Amino acid sequence: MEKGGNINNTLVTEFVLSGLSSNPKLQLPLFLLCLLVYLIYLLGNLTITMLIGITPGLQTPMYFFLMNLSFVDVLYSSTITPNIMVNILSETKTISITACAIQMFLFVELASTEGMILAAMAYDRYVAICKPLNYTVIMNKVTCITLVCSVYTAGCVNSLIHTCAAFSLPFCKSNHINHFYCDINPILRLSCKDTYLNEAFLFFVAGVIEVGSFFCIVISYIYILFTVFRIGSSTGRSKSLSTCISHFTCVALSYGPTFFLYLRPNSAYAVDQDWVVSVFYTVIVPMLNPMIYSLRNQDVKNALRRILVSFCTEVCR
Repeated sequence: MEKGGNINNTLVTEFVLSGLSSNPKLQLPLFLLCLLVYLIYLLGNLTITMLIGITPGLQTPMYFFLMNLSFVDVLYSSTITPNIMVNILSETKTISITACAIQMFLFVELASTEGMILAAMAYDRYVAICKPLNYTVIMNKVTCITLVCSVYTAGCVNSLIHTCAAFSLPFCKSNHINHFYCDINPILRLSCKDTYLNEAFLFFVAGVIEVGSFFCIVISYIYILFTVFRIGSSTGRSKSLSTCISHFTCVALSYGPTFFLYLRPNSAYAVDQDWVVSVFYTVIVPMLNPMIYSLRNQDVKNALRRILVSFCTEVCR
């Protein structure tokens, strides 16, 4: 089989990823950069997950959702980045159809789940600020667990539908994926069958889930802002808004690239633009999320400080 060429009517059995760069001089620097970034967001997200799990003061709904967000980010980045590093040092950069389908399923599932967890976190902030007296009643343990389980289930169903729809198509044009991982749009471009229904279905389902989640976030923040502006003191307003800034920043970083990549027709697909946005979306954002929350959250910083002091004390004895 010709790698990356026209296959005509020969069915494809494996794909060839274009990777981040074909320049041999950039392979080692890119590998080291990806490894550094991967270690940073593994350390950051695992640290947040551990802190929330072992610190009694962080056993609240807000931090429960944050722990799940960090957990999803660890899995999400691990679906893409290790494969990128392997392909950087590999000459062939091939991936079997089965492995490609698995990667797409995990990527779409985790990306969808992350967006819906951000929506659940926005609802939590809405209840905390707008209905503070009923917060513990509304955001009880059963509600939080039900929300998280529903989010994971919805993400799994969404991903399963998209993956099955994409890989039910015949691939006979080429086996060269003009991307560094198995994403939906680059895969659809390889099919020798009309992909209009797949594109319409992708647009519809992604719109329902992503736009629906974003709409919930926007509505929550509208109510939050109305409530905050009715607070008499500027100190009270600042304190209420400070609990939302980190979350709102993560929302902007997550939803901006998602809307750009998926809520548009496949005919608008542009390799160079999507490559840059995808690197930011799959590599940079999972690294920034723990930094945003840890740098702006006094509870997380205090918990980390106590653990480091305790650890240093034990080591110095």
